[in-house]
Amino acid sequence: MARIAKTAYQTGIRQFQVKLGVEGDWQADAERLIKVRGAVGPGPLVYGDWNCGASRLQATRTGRAVAHLDVMLEQPSKTLEDCAAVRQATGLPMKIDENAHDLASLLRAHELGCMDAVALKLSKFGGLSAMRRARDLTVHLGAEICAECTWGSDIVTAASLHFAASTPHGSLMNTCDLSSYVSPRICPDAPNRDNGRIAPPEGPGLGVVPDPEVLGLPILEIV
Repeated sequence: MARIAKTAYQTGIRQFQVKLGVEGDWQADAERLIKVRGAVGPGPLVYGDWNCGASRLQATRTGRAVAHLDVMLEQPSKTLEDCAAVRQATGLPMKIDENAHDLASLLRAHELGCMDAVALKLSKFGGLSAMRRARDLTVHLGAEICAECTWGSDIVTAASLHFAASTPHGSLMNTCDLSSYVSPRICPDAPNRDNGRIAPPEGPGLGVVPDPEVLGLPILEIV
């Protein structure tokens, strides 16, 4: 992870998400965060993500072991209440992900004091209109936003980029270049990441046009 982070830093990346919990060993998780933080130096954002895979105790032990570092924790446990307990016990800022899926969940996370940042995902909220309402509430609540989706191609990436570009300055933590994780690329003119940044396309609509040959034969035609 430290090697990957150092290489990514050289390409302009300045935020690093460290996946935790694979062995259920809190000391190994602390070591990952320590080594990645050291690899990228002071300044860049580093946060450890359990994807709900840690108990309150495991996450607290990890968080206390790295509490002297500039790091953030992401969604250690399944419930917002457990996440809030870890936030309080460690004193480290926290990003909510899996539990952020509607306005009520955002309000609850804020009420519990565990939403310093939040991942707003198109597929969980049900499209751009619902995401805009969630974004406006999140801005009002003072949390920073990761604008993305659970996964996606060039089309979903384009939607996420437009959403990110319309988010008020100071409220956008990052957006995700989802297209780079998916192959084949279905829109030949879709944006690409350059020096750690990516811009929304400029064409009409979402600004991307799928290549029918890449999509292949339709599974259903409605006349």
